[in-house]
Amino acid sequence: MQNWVTDIMEQFGYLGVFLMMALENVFPPIPSEIVLPFGGFLTTYTELTVIGVLIAATLGSVIGAMILYCIGLLLDVERLEKIVDRWGHILRIKKEDIHKADVWFDKYGYWTVLFCRMIPLIRSLISIPAGMSNMKFSLFLLFTTIGTLAWNIILITLGVVLGENWQDILGFMDVYSSIIYLLIILGFLVCIIWFIKRKRK
Repeated sequence: MQNWVTDIMEQFGYLGVFLMMALENVFPPIPSEIVLPFGGFLTTYTELTVIGVLIAATLGSVIGAMILYCIGLLLDVERLEKIVDRWGHILRIKKEDIHKADVWFDKYGYWTVLFCRMIPLIRSLISIPAGMSNMKFSLFLLFTTIGTLAWNIILITLGVVLGENWQDILGFMDVYSSIIYLLIILGFLVCIIWFIKRKRK
């Protein structure tokens, strides 16, 4: 996978960066942790510039996010209600749970999108619930772009600084991802415990 990604980027330059980042959003197994640092490294020995790579990567990311947002629109609350009507007794989910989640995302969704755009794997998938909650597209685009820019600038810059050792960042990103995922799991468990206690009361 890594060799294929880097070969595409070396061969097609900005277009390769754009395509890899668009695919990375729609197909998360292509990690931005490879695309962006390698894109930064390319600027040290090719005609590619840091600004050019940043623009191509950001455009690719945002377009990929827009595709998943549109998929989320197709999986709106009404469709989920139909699924709950049929399978809710097995999944132990009620329509009220969907409505509560939708209200929560309406209230905090923009900041969630912004934050999650800087978390590996989740950064791609967060666009789906944004579409499902019918988040205002202009604001979704704004917060997605801001989060994407921050993520891209950091990883591209690290690729420039590390040069031929750009792959060293992969080990750091594994640690970063593990810590973030652990915090998310702990937060999820706290929410479950709080929900159970509230139900008992």
